[in-house]
Amino acid sequence: MFIDFFYHLRAHQLPVSLSEYLTLLDALRQPVMPTRVEDFYRLARLILIKDESLYDKYDRAFAQFYEQHQMKLEADPDASQIPLDWLIKNFERHLSAEDRAAIQKHGWDKLMELFKERLAEQTERHAGGNKWIGTGGSSPFGHGGYHPEGIRVGGPSAGHRTAVKVWEQREFKDYDDQQELGTRNFKMALRRLRRFARDGQQNELDLENTIRQTAHNAGLLDIQMRAERHNAVKVLMLLDVGGSMDDHIALVQELFSAARSEFKHLHAYYFHNCPYEGLWTQNHRRHQERIPTMDILHRYGDDWTLIFVGDATMSPYEIMMPGGSVEHYNDESGAVWIQRLLDQWPHAAWLNPEPQRYWSYHQSILTIQKLMGGRMYDLSLQGLESAMQNLAR
Repeated sequence: MFIDFFYHLRAHQLPVSLSEYLTLLDALRQPVMPTRVEDFYRLARLILIKDESLYDKYDRAFAQFYEQHQMKLEADPDASQIPLDWLIKNFERHLSAEDRAAIQKHGWDKLMELFKERLAEQTERHAGGNKWIGTGGSSPFGHGGYHPEGIRVGGPSAGHRTAVKVWEQREFKDYDDQQELGTRNFKMALRRLRRFARDGQQNELDLENTIRQTAHNAGLLDIQMRAERHNAVKVLMLLDVGGSMDDHIALVQELFSAARSEFKHLHAYYFHNCPYEGLWTQNHRRHQERIPTMDILHRYGDDWTLIFVGDATMSPYEIMMPGGSVEHYNDESGAVWIQRLLDQWPHAAWLNPEPQRYWSYHQSILTIQKLMGGRMYDLSLQGLESAMQNLAR
């Protein structure tokens, strides 16, 4: 399996050497060798990948290898030597619509109380049940199963996206502002927000004024210079990343690339689902270099234009409740922070990549739309043009 893993990484153009591969094998022979897939993923990355810029490519290659290996395991009747974590999906229950309707929604306070009780009582691993923290099944705690309002712990989503809190550290990728394909129409729409000005160093020939002054000087050449004309609009862009936004990466990258080329003054920060007390500029360092949102509120004047980009698809608790964030305990609700941002920058809009026909099915989208005073626009060309026209007033 490990030699296949080595050649799989090489096939994905990762510069993995034979000596590094042998070092990995030596590490796996040690008494502290990893027993979980997550441990092997981190150990292999530490030994084989020397450049942080290759982490995203490694993540994709590892995920593909993992999926291919799972398919082989499912086809192999003798799985006695296979680690449990690599077979965990076999425990996932395929619930009918009636089963899902029968599972109780506990509510926020009750859910947190039950989770604390399970943490205190549970002493072993569980899979496929409806009570304990485990894998598969219909328990509100764990991963790989289904519950309409649960807490995902220690593993991937089964695809239902109904968790109200996630107990794990997730890695997100920055949006690529060099993306060029398909950005032309976005650029045309963003130009509606232009407000031109001439300031700074005078390094451009002013031909009309040069002719006028030369004529006044009876033909003696008098060269006149002027500052370059540029778009004076200042844009602060807050981008939702990770989770359900993974479905919209290509579209948001096109928007971000177009905005980067159109606005001379563009500063971008990331958040996940809802802005809280901290934002960040690099997703791979978001846990080490988080910037207090209050500092950002003090850093930029009220002449900046605020643009949120996010699908606003989340648990309503994340917006309205302290402690509602899926990733950490937030002392103040997301709604409080959104209102602070809007108070500082009243010229604001929310661009939503989720098609507008689905908005009414998500309570969180309707809540954000209300907080924005109706200034939410779908991320289509028509929606973007409407947003830019509103911001240009």
